[in-house]
Amino acid sequence: MLTYIIKRLLLIIPTLFAIIVINFAIVQVAPGGPVENLIARLKNPHGGGEVGQASANISGNYMASQGLDPEMVASIKKLYGFDKPVYERFWLMVKSYATFDLGESYFKNAKVTDLIMRKLPISISLGLWSTLFIYLIAIPLGIKKALRDGQIFDIWSSFVIVIAYAIPSFILAICLIIIFSGNGHMAYFPIRGIVSYNWEDMSLFGKIKDYCWHMILPTVTMTISGFATIAMLTKNSFLEEINKQYVLTARAKGLTEKKVLYGHVFRNAMLLVISGIPDAFIKILFTSALLIEIIFSLDGLGLLGYEAAIGRDYPVVFGSLYIYTLIGLLVNLITDLTYVLIDPRINFDKS
Repeated sequence: MLTYIIKRLLLIIPTLFAIIVINFAIVQVAPGGPVENLIARLKNPHGGGEVGQASANISGNYMASQGLDPEMVASIKKLYGFDKPVYERFWLMVKSYATFDLGESYFKNAKVTDLIMRKLPISISLGLWSTLFIYLIAIPLGIKKALRDGQIFDIWSSFVIVIAYAIPSFILAICLIIIFSGNGHMAYFPIRGIVSYNWEDMSLFGKIKDYCWHMILPTVTMTISGFATIAMLTKNSFLEEINKQYVLTARAKGLTEKKVLYGHVFRNAMLLVISGIPDAFIKILFTSALLIEIIFSLDGLGLLGYEAAIGRDYPVVFGSLYIYTLIGLLVNLITDLTYVLIDPRINFDKS
């Protein structure tokens, strides 16, 4: 197993390098970089500095700066490092990333590493709470559906699961905000943020209560959108195990149905479901959480990456992608190790 772990860790290096190359190449051809963004702001300080307008009015060699001093344009290019050739900028970035020096944000006046470390706990907490509640709902529901396969409960619960799976998470989030965070009589929950503005002045119990109060709607949104797959996987796993020979043998020996179900079937049926927890968490963190953070204005990595992409803050964009990729690769390794811990018969060294 140690050999397999070492191989996977070594494979992280070329994988990260390949992703950096692809992202860097895409960004180079994308219209409206940080230089154009800042030029647009200088030319029209009250117009928002739209990147689209800048890219439409300013060519790649910045000759159409229309009134700006060429020396100022050159100083802006030097400020962001665009006075160097592409290959030199790429090489400097790779060397910095090898030591986890992700550079500084163009517009936030802070190191990218510091920004990510401040935002990462928010994204992780949202992903952890959502994963926890998804499994707390999906596993009992899947077991009950398996035990009542083909009955009324199974049919109606399948209908509810299909509806929950079909509703896009952002549509569900908007609906919950309108219903429970509007200006009417049902404005029970905050519409944005992870804590209140006076959070620092609260007691410990008050801080916990305020945090949970803000997390309810985002967590509910992600739980409803994510429990369907796990519930059906649990049901199918139980159905497969219930029909195996060892279950018939256990019943023939006179064991109670509860003992057969939770003493034998549950352990074997849950192998695939439980071992998939790390993978489920990383999928929630990389997909649903990004959009939910933007909708609920949660100051996590999703909102940070969105604002950086809109503002062409390349160091933040690259740094976020780099950290996301690294986390994803490590969690995939943890997922494989979880399979082995739950079922020792699995041996990746022989694969």
